[in-house]
Amino acid sequence: MANARDVAQLAGVSVSTVSRALAQGQHVSADTRERVSAAAARLGYRPNPTARGLRMGRTQTLGLLVPDLENPYFASVTKGVQARARAAGYGLFVADSEEDAPTEPELVREFAQRVDGVLLASPRSDDETLLRAVEGIPAVLVSRDVEGLASVAVDDADGSAQALGHLHALGHRRVGVAAGPGNSWSGGRRVDGLRAAAEQLDGVTLAELGSFPPYFSGGFAAADHAVAAGVTAVVAFNDLMALGILDRLRGRGVRVPEDVSVVGFDDVPVATLVSPALTTVHVPRAGLGRRAVDLLVAALDPARHPEPPAHHRLPVEIVVRGSTGVPGRPDHRTSTP
Repeated sequence: MANARDVAQLAGVSVSTVSRALAQGQHVSADTRERVSAAAARLGYRPNPTARGLRMGRTQTLGLLVPDLENPYFASVTKGVQARARAAGYGLFVADSEEDAPTEPELVREFAQRVDGVLLASPRSDDETLLRAVEGIPAVLVSRDVEGLASVAVDDADGSAQALGHLHALGHRRVGVAAGPGNSWSGGRRVDGLRAAAEQLDGVTLAELGSFPPYFSGGFAAADHAVAAGVTAVVAFNDLMALGILDRLRGRGVRVPEDVSVVGFDDVPVATLVSPALTTVHVPRAGLGRRAVDLLVAALDPARHPEPPAHHRLPVEIVVRGSTGVPGRPDHRTSTP
């Protein structure tokens, strides 16, 4: 098996030059870099990222913290992070806080001893706690903004506006809002977006049904509130809740979409596997993960990327399926359990 000394001999350079040339071409001419790369390719040589990391005082590993790996939203974000990290030459550690905000700083401290930088996906901790937790550690937030930290999120408010605009165009005027956890940053932006959109749409009234767990069971409970409120449509915090709403309404004899329309958020894969298929706001989940890795890798090399932390927004788009339609007869909306 070829080693760096073999490459150096074939390329006519020193071993240290081989190391610099293959480490993103740092401090070597273009001609030397091409010669070294050609020699490495001819010999089938690939640098050892772990050994290179040790020489640089790096682990060549990133950490990803998510609140719930069983949630398909975060599973997709994780896949995007993993693919981009691998392409950039980094390994990945993943930790699941199980929606428990107090454990997040502890998990970040554990990461600090093992990784070069941390990605925090939808953390539940408050801003001050997050800033203290990542002090001295390169970090990027996903689906969350905190002043002083680089972040990437989607345009939640625009997604809400698209959802409410779609329902308004169908003729819905009383729309229920099934909000998610109170400490969810994106959830807050989604509700704020619905409120702002309602002010711009003629005749629309929002019935805020409450905050519910971001799971199927949360939607199951929200459906009963929707029936009691007499709404003709419901916008849920995420698709898992929306699926719970669909199931509970079916069990109560409320037809979807003839009697009540349902809109989700995120467009997770299961949204197309139910009947009726779920109208939802598509979020580029894997794209969030990829962009976050790009920002973190740039932060790990500030000499080449001196820009200050920035907040990036990815666009979203409503996907209309079978769970929304024109408002139906009100008698079905008051059916008993």
